[in-house]
Amino acid sequence: MFVDEAVIFVKGGDGGNGCVSFRREKYVPHGGPDGGDGGKGGDIILHVSCKKDTLLDLTSRVKHIAERGAHGKGSTKKGKDGKDLIIALPRGTIIKDKESGRVLKDMSTNGESIVIARGGRGGRGNKHFATSTNQVPRQAEKGKPGEERWVILELKLLADVGLIGMPNAGKSTLLSRLSAARPKIADYPFTTLQPQLGIVEVENYRRFVVADIPGLIEGAHRGIGLGDEFLRHIERTKLLVHLLDVSPLASLSPADAYYIVRNELRQYNPSLAEKPELVIANKMDLLDTETGIKCIQTLEEKISRPVCPVSMVTGKNIDTLLDMIVSALNKIQASANQPVCC
Repeated sequence: MFVDEAVIFVKGGDGGNGCVSFRREKYVPHGGPDGGDGGKGGDIILHVSCKKDTLLDLTSRVKHIAERGAHGKGSTKKGKDGKDLIIALPRGTIIKDKESGRVLKDMSTNGESIVIARGGRGGRGNKHFATSTNQVPRQAEKGKPGEERWVILELKLLADVGLIGMPNAGKSTLLSRLSAARPKIADYPFTTLQPQLGIVEVENYRRFVVADIPGLIEGAHRGIGLGDEFLRHIERTKLLVHLLDVSPLASLSPADAYYIVRNELRQYNPSLAEKPELVIANKMDLLDTETGIKCIQTLEEKISRPVCPVSMVTGKNIDTLLDMIVSALNKIQASANQPVCC
């Protein structure tokens, strides 16, 4: 089960108390203070693990509290520090403070960590309070409480290409055609109920990651249908591949479907509408040659963008589409001066 949001409470371990103790040795009837310090409480550490791809584990356990430090002992023995509590997260998790909504960290690299709640300092033993006028201090410090906070964890998939479009446009079929992924495919809306990732291998040992985003409908940015919970997953993508259903059975014209999805992107986050985009006309096998040509011409005029006609069933132009995606990614790579296909 794919879970991309969780709210958890984290608290660093409390520090151990300092000890009140005095030396008790033979022939030393009035030994000085020798109370040890308390140990430090453990930290709460959020760590990116390549073994995690969902936040499901964190939904069953809301509170995470690190081990407290041990109390100090006599003979100046310091209490043992509490163990840190490490919470594994998938790559692409954004950490937000629940109270302020402020983004604390974008965990986008495998192996990176952040201390989200520090453990409390251990209290000082009575040996620290000895003075020339108070040689037998009977006070010691209590350990400090650990930091605590509620945090929101949001997972945004890290993919190079995001497949977008209305429900039943053919995104899942395209993902299965391009990659080794095998998403659920059926001829009814909302087959894809969670984002799917696929790795596409191309020549010269290059590859890129494709994300199939559940179909968007009008009002998705307000949570209608499968809602804005899935729109966040295309914020990190470098290229959008917009699939349109041009078959006679489609409930909307291709141009209307195009502008509905584009408007939802813009309403959710204006920067999404600025991403590079390839427009794909799917289900061309259901149109005769003359009707298909006229359909593409009309669509290109209405949306003022070039359109690539394909058929997921017959495989028509799939290789052409793959070349277009690689070319677009390499163009993005050149402009950003960073590798995309590796």
